[in-house]
Amino acid sequence: MNIRTFRIGGIHPEENKLTHEVATQQAPLPKQAIFPLSQHIGAPAVPVVQKGDKVKVGTKIADAGGFVSAPIFSSVSGTVAKIDTAIDATGYRKPCIIIDVEGDEWEESIDRSDKLELVKDHSELTPEEIVSRIKDAGVVGMGGACFPTFIKLTPPPTAKAECVIINAVECEPYITADYRLMMEHADEILVGLELLMKGAKVNKGYIGIETNKPKAIELLTQKCAEAFGASDYNVVVVPLAQRYPQGGEKQLVDAVIRRQVPAPPAIPVNVGAIVQNVGTAFAVYQAVMKHKPLFERYTTVTGKRLQNPGNYLVRMGTPMQMLIDLCGGMPEGDNKLLAGGPMMGKALTSTEVPICKGTNSVTILSDDDARRKEPQPCIRCAKCVGACPMGLEPYLLAKLSAFKNWEKAEQEDIVSCIECGSCQFTCPAHRPLLDNIRQGKQTVMGIIRARSAKK
Repeated sequence: MNIRTFRIGGIHPEENKLTHEVATQQAPLPKQAIFPLSQHIGAPAVPVVQKGDKVKVGTKIADAGGFVSAPIFSSVSGTVAKIDTAIDATGYRKPCIIIDVEGDEWEESIDRSDKLELVKDHSELTPEEIVSRIKDAGVVGMGGACFPTFIKLTPPPTAKAECVIINAVECEPYITADYRLMMEHADEILVGLELLMKGAKVNKGYIGIETNKPKAIELLTQKCAEAFGASDYNVVVVPLAQRYPQGGEKQLVDAVIRRQVPAPPAIPVNVGAIVQNVGTAFAVYQAVMKHKPLFERYTTVTGKRLQNPGNYLVRMGTPMQMLIDLCGGMPEGDNKLLAGGPMMGKALTSTEVPICKGTNSVTILSDDDARRKEPQPCIRCAKCVGACPMGLEPYLLAKLSAFKNWEKAEQEDIVSCIECGSCQFTCPAHRPLLDNIRQGKQTVMGIIRARSAKK
């Protein structure tokens, strides 16, 4: 077995995949669902419903607010209670639509059967039709970035796609939602991959899976042989060494096809690759073949002190407190609640934050795991430099950010930081490197946008 990995940096945090073999359960419906209008990168969605309107499961409740945006669909049936604000994963109050749940009535256009639909049986599915259905269904990147999927399938004229790479790495500790999805819906994922390849007009596909998921590698390899053995598409499952952050787009491209994506504004398609999360491939299958908009997702609810951590199929808008209650409730003592995993997840101020398109995990860290040690002076060991998968100098970027030297920070390529946290994880002096870099990166990006707007 030829095991690959990316070439620069990387770390090996403890896995803690507590829910690896816990089968996915359907989460119950909430009494009230909260739909933030910013569940994707780009412009917030614009409401198309008003207070008092009746909606069904799959009813569009907000339209895309621009080209880089995505519509939002109700995951419940009921009555629009109000268009208001609510705290989301950022910790700020943001515009949202709140729906009181009444029953579970679905839009009739959604195919709820279990029949596997194959691309060869649907001659109407031209590349343009595939991209259109993905766009209309509000599908975005399900790995957490939430970039509208249709945009990736229509690259600029200066770039030519050569392959689609499915990100099935799931290198972040604790999270197992993608693994369970692969084990439970491999056939649908492969049809989704075929749709992505046809939409992108390429015939080469890769599925990158880390070697800590041997059952998934075996299953997907077998299914690929069955699905693509006699087809015009060439799809390969690529075993990858365990290494964080292998799920980063640029790291995955390097590991799988041995091409390195240049600094921003370059993206993977500039070196011929379109990268999509395995959850996105499943959502694409449902959107194109079942006319099902994106309104539910696989989510892991986990933590060492949770009584019954698990994996759930959750409707968007469900408050996290409901999922925590399903797992036995919040553990006693001090805990840290994260939307996402411990490396890249966002700490939350409320358990009422709703599940959104990008919520792959609800992680609860006990005080022992979450409490930071007191920062010490930098000892110039350069471990952060060795760990950085982007080849940056984190100690320098953190210092430039702390001293607000934005011009130098831009020169040192702070915008290339993928905020993976490898530098902070490996720092023996417990310096808050990522915290400073993240603030600096946002400031420098704002300066760059302002400069571009003046031109």
